[in-house]
Amino acid sequence: MKAALVNVSVATVWTKPESPRDIDRLALTVPVDARGWLSSLTVEEKLGFYDNNAIQTQALYGTKVLIEEEQGDWSKVLIPDQACRKNEIGYPGWIPSNQLVPWSEAFEVQDGQKLAMVTAAMADLYTTDRERAMELAYLTRLPLLSETEGGVFVATPTGEGFLRSEDIEVVRANEPVDLTGNRGEAIVENGKRFLGLHYLWGGMSSYGYDCSGFAYNMHRSVGIQIPRDASDQANAGQLVEKADLLPGDLLFFAHEEGKGRVHHVGIYIGNQEMIHSPDSRGAIEIVKLDDTYRLIKEHCVSRRYW
Repeated sequence: MKAALVNVSVATVWTKPESPRDIDRLALTVPVDARGWLSSLTVEEKLGFYDNNAIQTQALYGTKVLIEEEQGDWSKVLIPDQACRKNEIGYPGWIPSNQLVPWSEAFEVQDGQKLAMVTAAMADLYTTDRERAMELAYLTRLPLLSETEGGVFVATPTGEGFLRSEDIEVVRANEPVDLTGNRGEAIVENGKRFLGLHYLWGGMSSYGYDCSGFAYNMHRSVGIQIPRDASDQANAGQLVEKADLLPGDLLFFAHEEGKGRVHHVGIYIGNQEMIHSPDSRGAIEIVKLDDTYRLIKEHCVSRRYW
């Protein structure tokens, strides 16, 4: 399989090339218009992503993918950064080929190598001449080339770019992010920044998260890699009993009053509350577990990764 790089701010990974509807065309362009696409959809149209099993996941700018197959204008890819039971190499799905570019040696990142990680909810990427090139989503990571006054030069899928210091943090590849406090509490605080952000089935960016994408990315914000899907997240990490829950722990919910298939995950924040991305009708919110009868009945397991 040949490697490639995502060359749009966020690439939606579809179940099959026929999955996108006419109303999803803004998600297929280069550059992609994620804001325009999502703002144009009704709740019912967003529910269609789940009802029709249309979207698998998403991948941020600069993410490495492996191309398994090409079919017309589409590429079937695996995403090594997103672990799942569907494929041991990485999360599978289809991306428009025009949203990918060939692999670059500049992205051969070694353990401990410096990266520029976007810590703003959104950040502008500039050319080396300081011309605005595109918008990047939270947690986009690009190899750091050099630091200068006011920002950093980074490798991009198509050359070099510039990011402002106030929009990024310098981190090291495959290492935890440096923190002054508790990592679990940092997961919670980073999650609270996105209160009110609308849910997106398969969402993995600050344009919209689904429940497990929210949990995945808030852990990634502190340098912790967890599985992509809730059902896989529920089977790894450290088991935590209800009496021992701490902020940053993950709460899982299953059908059949907790005995069936895992269908949802939230992040415990303390005081019998959790923050989560609920469903296509809602947005990231904090809920009191005691006030949500269905959630109490369906809570099946809790896990800690931090």
